[in-house]
Amino acid sequence: MEKRLLKLRVNGEDYEVYVEPWHVLRDVLRHELGLTGTKQGCDTGYCGACTVLIDGKAVKSCVVMARQVQERDIVTVEGLGSDGELDPLQQAFIDKFAIQCGFCTSGMLLSAKALLMENPHPSEDEIKEAIMGNLCRCTGYKKIVEAVQAAAERS
Repeated sequence: MEKRLLKLRVNGEDYEVYVEPWHVLRDVLRHELGLTGTKQGCDTGYCGACTVLIDGKAVKSCVVMARQVQERDIVTVEGLGSDGELDPLQQAFIDKFAIQCGFCTSGMLLSAKALLMENPHPSEDEIKEAIMGNLCRCTGYKKIVEAVQAAAERS
């Protein structure tokens, strides 16, 4: 099979790239567009390190074929802030020390962002449920939940 033209809208910008039909979105973001905030973890959708927003919903990009998201709105961690400023959620992660090694952080941020876009003032249980599909081996989740709560309070 030969490469095919793919039109993507990522972080508010339009891209055209040629990719193999079997490429997953995570690989296109990382290798074709240079957006390395989307991490490669388990390759099975289990760890959540590759989470991005597709049309405002948290989706694990390692299990989505790139051709499936043509002309849909994709947001990676690089697209969270604007005009050189961090998103309030990113700042809350810093302020609450919710970042340890950082490997899970982009996926956690995007899962939490999807929640806050849908529910600006979630309960602790709703936050835990939203980030349930993201594994972290460093923080024990307490600081992450506190950061999401702090970001919700700021809005």
